Amino acid sequence: MTLEQQAPADAIPSTWVDSVPERIRPYLRLVRLDRPIGTWLLFWPSVFGLAMGAAVQGRGFGGELRDWWLVVIFAIGAIVMRGAGCTYNDIVDRDIDAKVARTRGRPIPSGAVSVKQAWAFLLAQLIVGLCILLTLNPFAIVLGASSLILIAIYPFMKRITWLPQAWLGLTFNWGALFGFAAITQNLAPAACVLYAGCFFWTFGYDTIYALQDMEDDALAGVKSTARLFGARTPFWVALFYLMAAALILASGLMARPSWAFAAVMLAVASHFIWQVRRLDVNDPARALALFRANRDAGALIAAALLVTTWVA
Repeated sequence: MTLEQQAPADAIPSTWVDSVPERIRPYLRLVRLDRPIGTWLLFWPSVFGLAMGAAVQGRGFGGELRDWWLVVIFAIGAIVMRGAGCTYNDIVDRDIDAKVARTRGRPIPSGAVSVKQAWAFLLAQLIVGLCILLTLNPFAIVLGASSLILIAIYPFMKRITWLPQAWLGLTFNWGALFGFAAITQNLAPAACVLYAGCFFWTFGYDTIYALQDMEDDALAGVKSTARLFGARTPFWVALFYLMAAALILASGLMARPSWAFAAVMLAVASHFIWQVRRLDVNDPARALALFRANRDAGALIAAALLVTTWVA
């Protein structure tokens, strides 16, 4: 197998991407369609924001047809903008990716997609993203467009700070604010507290993800919280998850006090505890599995917030 044919080391071994025509395959891998977990983690905060928007309006989410239309819009947007972010990130990081075992098989460093082709592909994705954005209210449009600043800066953070996971937390959870604004046409304190909680959630799970690359990152000169925290990573992840659970709980109670919401949040806290208890800084495969488990954590948080719109 040549380098151009290799899938990235953290890709799912066999997916539908492997069955499409070979000339299309590198582009699908460039946008990580062989690794859907990132799309889920970008999508869930948007659902959180949509549900909270309905909660502050005092109605059950899903009671209006537009609610479901927005879910579809944000799902498509998560796929497109996650792909655009990954494409841009890979263009910027192509030299670093070539030095890291997990990423050297990606389409750009492997030569399957040229830098010029990647830029053209990125432009096409941004145009699709713009078309989706323009279906929303003016306030949400401005808020959504402003996320491009965070996206543009993110790839450079691993070069200048030991906390690039914190910047990812700011970037990946913009949907919590964005989804809220799509429903309410404004922002409220509850939405900001939700965003803060999601920030710590990402801070935790991306620190777990970074455990896979510690040795290669050290050789390539790439900074990360996993390298910074070392053997104390489980303690810090536990702290981040504690902050996430507490802030998300507070935001939901601010939006609409609900015993049902608090009950489901206990399941979220239990999931976080399970992750921390299983975490082993010397086991990259387990780190990847625990990172992927945050798709389920996101589903639980979404369930909690959706429940609070219906059950007081």
